[in-house]
Amino acid sequence: MKFTQQNVQCLSPSGLHRMAYTEWGDRQNPRVLVCVHGLTRNGRDFDALAEAMSAHYRVICPDVVGRGQSSRLRDPAGYGVPQYLADMVTLIARLGVDRVDWVGTSMGGLIGMALAAQEGAPIGKMLLNDVGPLITLDALKRIAAYVGMDPTWPTFDEALAYVKLISAPFGPLTEAQWWHLTETSVAQRTDGRWGFLYDPQIAASFKASFADQDINLWPFYGLIKCPTLVMRGAESDLLTRETWQQMGEYGPRAKLVEVPGVGHAPMFLNDEQISIARDFLLQS
Repeated sequence: MKFTQQNVQCLSPSGLHRMAYTEWGDRQNPRVLVCVHGLTRNGRDFDALAEAMSAHYRVICPDVVGRGQSSRLRDPAGYGVPQYLADMVTLIARLGVDRVDWVGTSMGGLIGMALAAQEGAPIGKMLLNDVGPLITLDALKRIAAYVGMDPTWPTFDEALAYVKLISAPFGPLTEAQWWHLTETSVAQRTDGRWGFLYDPQIAASFKASFADQDINLWPFYGLIKCPTLVMRGAESDLLTRETWQQMGEYGPRAKLVEVPGVGHAPMFLNDEQISIARDFLLQS
């Protein structure tokens, strides 16, 4: 794997913060792919996809603020799509391009939808990975039950076992793949114990974003004009089959692909899932 670790300075109402990102491929390549992760994950989730696409793109995988190697916000009330959207606009300005293609998993897809819905949006093609404009209250409650928890473990192996347990919906992965997802999402702390690389304070704004009701972003989705593919884990509880099918009939009339044996969410760690992304992004 050949990538470099970069940073860009972003602004929030509480001050400046640093957003980290990994960069793959030729920095002079005008064709740029931005890959944005889910709520508690980080940009290293896309290592396999980024490596595969780096022959065609300059691939950028940010750690959304509060995750991975990025700074944490001074005011946790700022954790939300408006801030993440502003940070991505700053990132794209740093890259010096007018257009990017986008792969967004879960939260990364919500950020992508919000950006693509803007007039003059810089997104050329967008792949939404197991997320749509309607998120049901049941799914939100399931996420709220674990987000913001800050468990620690005395050994890396116990951290690995926990990641395998809570991330079982990712589907069947190899030991090497589970190891990678764990080693890039936990770190050893000063007391010697292992913990996740995200700010548990992200939970506060997440839980405040819904008040016993579904999240409905259909008006945003209806404004999207770029070619769109929606990839759904066949066993997903976040993107229902009904919503997924409606996404093919409304707004950008997305192409639809379903991945068997996976829930929330496909992780682009096997050739089949990478091929789905590659075929969509590279088709003329």
